[in-house]
Amino acid sequence: MVSAAEQLAKNANWGALAKATELKKRLLFVMGALLVYRLGTYIPVPGIDPHVWNDIFSQKGGGILDMFNMFSGGALSRMTIFALNIMPYISASIIMQIATSMSPSLEAMKKEGEAGRQRINQYTRYFTVLLATVQAYGLAVGLESMSGPSGSAVIDPGMFFRISTVVTIVGGVVFLMWLGEQITARGIGNGISLIIFAGIVAELPRAIASTLELGRQGQFNFLELLLLFGLVTGVVVLIVFVERAQRRVVVQYPKRQGGSAAMSGAQTNHMPLKLNTAGVIPPIFASSLLLLPLTVIGFTGASGGDFSATLAQYMQHGQPLYMLMYGALIAFFCFFYTAIVFNPEENADTLRKYGGFIPGIRPGKQTADHLDYILTRITTIGAVYLVFICLLPEFLISKYNMPFYFGGTSLLIVVSVTLDTVGEIHSHLIAHQYEGLMKKSKLGGRRPRR
Repeated sequence: MVSAAEQLAKNANWGALAKATELKKRLLFVMGALLVYRLGTYIPVPGIDPHVWNDIFSQKGGGILDMFNMFSGGALSRMTIFALNIMPYISASIIMQIATSMSPSLEAMKKEGEAGRQRINQYTRYFTVLLATVQAYGLAVGLESMSGPSGSAVIDPGMFFRISTVVTIVGGVVFLMWLGEQITARGIGNGISLIIFAGIVAELPRAIASTLELGRQGQFNFLELLLLFGLVTGVVVLIVFVERAQRRVVVQYPKRQGGSAAMSGAQTNHMPLKLNTAGVIPPIFASSLLLLPLTVIGFTGASGGDFSATLAQYMQHGQPLYMLMYGALIAFFCFFYTAIVFNPEENADTLRKYGGFIPGIRPGKQTADHLDYILTRITTIGAVYLVFICLLPEFLISKYNMPFYFGGTSLLIVVSVTLDTVGEIHSHLIAHQYEGLMKKSKLGGRRPRR
């Protein structure tokens, strides 16, 4: 016989979704916020000739600019108010996290609790505005010096154009930063990741169409096209498998004495350690740092002998320097971010505080060393996996001119954000089912008065 709880769990998927009013409101808020973001990617920056800019971007496309355009959801190719997207905020977050780990005062502020974290977040917002202002001004100056076959990209160059461009683009960055925080607080999932996710997914149909067009033009035959999509499918399957992989550390708790001198038996639990603890953060951080110093270089019209032009040439996709720097930054941020989100010493102290221990390992320092040893090994595997996933499609991009939206970084972001969002929706559904079962048990447990 099937129990009531099992029957409820089987029939709860869409039924619980229809009854979960709070979850529906959160999902509608996320969809509305992402719709607003997509509308903003089509509002052009004032003073730009869109036809001239389209010709210029087509000529200068490739490498860093195409990757930047991918993260902005096509906003850079249209030169809209969201041209910088959320990248200045990500860069500011990276710098603040590094500063927090190196500065004792910021580290002490972080340990103050919610108030300390809010102050650090406020500093990150201020630094985002400063960083976005510098990038927006460099973008405005670069646009004034660019011209295509049909004229200049800027209709009326001058200080007024620079000020208006800086105000417009910085306002777009601040709005996206606020929108991402609102999605995190009032919606489902991480707002910043969902904004990047929405930009990539929105351009996927165009990327598929351009790939099929390349096949029609004879860039590669049908078999190569089939192998290409098969490779993309294989990468997606690998990402799903690794992102769900865990290393479960056995943790035991001693016997405890309950009420009426009753002894409860020893409990055995597991401490799950994800194979890729950092998630999509390392590729995003690495891409952001690569984009930060080369944003202006991509827009300069320097001669081939200039250092900036030479550096931009070596930083194109498929070049050894780009591969080396990208892979090294991914590996670095994989270990760095894992060390931030999981502290072996704090977890060892928490286990000792509640009486838990790992079988065969003494509580305290030996437990911390054991957790650090396990975490280092699985993080090494995770770093190799991330470097492989993100660099493998780069060879295809450089050889077959495949769109950037089929790259390892974009696929990793899309699949990982989808898995995390679906997991949070599932958690909300389980919580709603549990609440309904508790209400039913309370109603069923009442006895009529005599």
